[in-house]
Amino acid sequence: MNTISTRRTTPRRLGLGLVGGIGALALAACAGTTDAGSGESGSSAASSTVTLVTHDSFNVSEDVLAAFEKESGLTVKQVAPGDGGALVNQLVLTKDSPLGDVVFGIDNSFATRAIDEGVLAPYTPEGLADSAAQYAIGDGALTPVDLGDVCVNVDHSWFADKGLAEPVTLDDLTKPEYKDLLVVTNPATSSPGLSFLLATVGAYGEDGWEGYWAKLKDNGVKVVDGWSDAYSVDFSGSEGKGPRPLALSYSTSPAFTVSEDGTSTSTGALLDTCFRQVEYAGVLAGAENPEGAKKLVDFLVSDAFQADIADNMYMYPANADVALPEGWAQFAPLSPKPFEVAPADITAHRDEWIKAWTSTVIG
Repeated sequence: MNTISTRRTTPRRLGLGLVGGIGALALAACAGTTDAGSGESGSSAASSTVTLVTHDSFNVSEDVLAAFEKESGLTVKQVAPGDGGALVNQLVLTKDSPLGDVVFGIDNSFATRAIDEGVLAPYTPEGLADSAAQYAIGDGALTPVDLGDVCVNVDHSWFADKGLAEPVTLDDLTKPEYKDLLVVTNPATSSPGLSFLLATVGAYGEDGWEGYWAKLKDNGVKVVDGWSDAYSVDFSGSEGKGPRPLALSYSTSPAFTVSEDGTSTSTGALLDTCFRQVEYAGVLAGAENPEGAKKLVDFLVSDAFQADIADNMYMYPANADVALPEGWAQFAPLSPKPFEVAPADITAHRDEWIKAWTSTVIG
């Protein structure tokens, strides 16, 4: 029933404020229980409004959100402090005065930091699918909502026009014919960036990944802070029409560049360069509206929201029983063999790996 959308929106869409502007929402969140509309404080404002803190690619269909708000009696507000890495940093910095009630967008590369810093309150939602439960982390502190593979994307037209064969593997990206063609995101500020760093750790091991990045640096890799800069500005295959035909994004991103007739796509994902990212939701410790927060987490794993994920955020729903858009098997496949790093190793070494990466690549 669903088909690949040919709407000209970005594959990890810039988040739309669900109610009001982001700046106003941030101020409202900092104001505690004060209702910005009435100027009154008290439990009535807290119980009728729930604030979602998320990354800048969160999106949901208006009718799906409206149905939830009508059924729950809640008004959902959104605060979007940045990419997934920036999101966790802000949650840690503000944990004594939380930015909201619920978080969505913490991924498996940053999950243990959020848990260890105590920014989450344990909650297991109703209706969590078995396929999602396998990804749960932290005794219910984080609930799996969606997943996708972070991979290098390629602009087919650019390479065809140049008569240059496309790269396939991570090793290929270090070859001189691909010099100055790749843009990636910083693992210190971007969850896709950290996922790609982890892909290289999984591929080359603890003794080899830094050497690999030194080769990428010598080959002219460009580093930007966030996903939207890499894909929407620097990548030649997106609306930015930038100068670089290789960009770090997701295996689902080529579903965004599909032709109007749905038979082809102008970009592709290099499925031998991927790391699987799982995105989570959770109730924030110290939330003004913890009961509303639980209802919102329940909504994020509901069939209605799960069925909305692919078309709006170009990720796979964590509930594997939800139907996917037609054509995803062809244009938005998951990698058959993504690189892996044990969660315990991520926890133990994440910070030192980021520091080592920064020293090697940024200097």
